[in-house]
Amino acid sequence: MGQNRLESLLQLRSCEVQLTLSGSNLSWTFQKRRFCWGREGPSVSIPVNEIVAVHQGDRKEQSKTIDAPSNRFTVYHISRKSAQQWILEVSTFTAHSCQEAYDWVTVLQDRIHSNGAERPRKLLIFINPYGGRGKAARIYSKKICPLFQLAGIEQDVIETKRANHARDYIMETDLWKYDGVVCVGGDGMFSELLHGVVRRAQMESKVCEKKEGATLTPCKLRIGIIPAGSTDCVCFATVGINDPVTSALHIIIGDTQPMDVCASYHSGELMRYSVSLIGYGFFGDVLRESETMRFLGPFRYDLSGFKMVLSNRSYSGTVEFLEADDDRSSPRDNTRCRTGCQVCSESSERRKEESDAESHCCDSEIWQKISGSFVAINVTGMSSACPKSQDGLSPTAHLADGTADLILVRECNMFQFLRHLKRHTNKKDQFALPYVEVHRIRAMRFTPEKLDEEKATCRRKDFFSSICGMPPETSSWNCDGEILDCAQLSVRVHHQLIQLFARGIEGTSCSR
Repeated sequence: MGQNRLESLLQLRSCEVQLTLSGSNLSWTFQKRRFCWGREGPSVSIPVNEIVAVHQGDRKEQSKTIDAPSNRFTVYHISRKSAQQWILEVSTFTAHSCQEAYDWVTVLQDRIHSNGAERPRKLLIFINPYGGRGKAARIYSKKICPLFQLAGIEQDVIETKRANHARDYIMETDLWKYDGVVCVGGDGMFSELLHGVVRRAQMESKVCEKKEGATLTPCKLRIGIIPAGSTDCVCFATVGINDPVTSALHIIIGDTQPMDVCASYHSGELMRYSVSLIGYGFFGDVLRESETMRFLGPFRYDLSGFKMVLSNRSYSGTVEFLEADDDRSSPRDNTRCRTGCQVCSESSERRKEESDAESHCCDSEIWQKISGSFVAINVTGMSSACPKSQDGLSPTAHLADGTADLILVRECNMFQFLRHLKRHTNKKDQFALPYVEVHRIRAMRFTPEKLDEEKATCRRKDFFSSICGMPPETSSWNCDGEILDCAQLSVRVHHQLIQLFARGIEGTSCSR
């Protein structure tokens, strides 16, 4: 038995298999006498870094905590139920002796620790008791906690009592003993962790984050998301599915996905951080309108969205933006951000070379300017995909390339805007419309303009204004589900500011 390669003839579910550990892969092949119609039986191969745990004995022996040696050992590993959904699979092997079983367990455990990413040993976990319509605590206790225990991960669990409880706790508590922070909840809960982790990193680095020109320090503490919300947009766009077990398995094996963060500023002062949507016009109005219908639960977004479509509001202003200087990707190409994305990895190298130039911020750059009346102005740092919109607002947006996509929907009639919204769900190009344009940007600023008297009069006389209410002169911004009560706003993308327990969506980069 060499150090790099280990082989044994063992039993698996009463079948004889040849178990082989070679490099970073564990595989087993069913012997041909079991499958006499071919030269050899089927084979199974799994990467060592997708093994969750290895224990001597079978499940029953482990649950009884018997100290007596066993000639069995159990491998708990990841299996793919679908393209993105992961499940835990259990394979128990029977060796010829207790010593052989012990040797396999020892070698596999050593190989797990020497291969792949750094796995978390201790996590700080926040549970939103109202997440998932009150199911978050049950999801954690029934599905997630047993997995973390199996993997030997220590857990400090806090059930949040109020809004921003998690954010404040992260800011005030000594975090040196934790390898990551995890939220069990929805996008709102993730936003709390985002703000806490980013602000904590700036505080420790003595960076004044509140000023627009500040160069922020990347965060070392990883963030995990166990989806238990109504949309789970962040989880869906970074893992490809909003399944709690899949997300837990990504956390256990230590997957790491860097991620850009957009910072929103008003009059040069920091307002909020976000990773998905910063929306003015339609999405801002939908969020504000939905606040009056909270008693309806998630249905309030559908109802307020229908109301805003009927009202067909548009807002005047000037959008200025600094377009990304990378000609290797664009919002209209066919390249999707997937695991090991080349666009994101190359952006890291390019950013290092341009760090001196970027330290002067964007003032020396040439800004493009577009003025007009807009139904919606959206900035998204990711695809913003969700179960209702598999492609999201911008299907080819990248998670970690230092850019965001700016989507402008100019003034149009209700049916034209509905056509644009429909294309978010039917796989058609939502940008291939004359009143829609998209730009890949590094920064953006918006200045609202007042309506002239003629347009104001037309609004008052509009039929739907009497039904849906008189529209305000300016909209508000929807920043990852939080309302920003200001119309004037600037946005700056901070390259790979945070790290998630994820690996991006598995699959091909081109899907159109």
